[in-house]
Amino acid sequence: QVQLVESGGGLVQAGGSLRLSCAASGSIVGINVMGWYRQAPGKQRELVATITSSGSTNYADSVKGRFTISRDNAENTVYLHMNSLKIEDTAVYYCNAYRPLPPRFYWGQGTQVTVSS
Repeated sequence: QVQLVESGGGLVQAGGSLRLSCAASGSIVGINVMGWYRQAPGKQRELVATITSSGSTNYADSVKGRFTISRDNAENTVYLHMNSLKIEDTAVYYCNAYRPLPPRFYWGQGTQVTVSS
């Protein structure tokens, strides 16, 4: 089993910045991709950004140029640096980890990010 614990959410004004952290523990051997998803009220959960164990990254178009995902493999932690936040970034942000063999997704409990005007 893999445990993912997020931190760093909160309330911020539009244009501000936040950094989310996700610490992984447990049976983390074989975890290849880690990332962040978000879910706004009344909407489906959507991908925000992912990063592989080798450092390859992928971003949703809506956050490109504003968000940066990074990973500390030694600390088993993934970060999401969010700059130039917009009201539409308001959502619960979930950390995700993927192990390909056997294929399985793991989710954190989520952390609320609220961007005010």
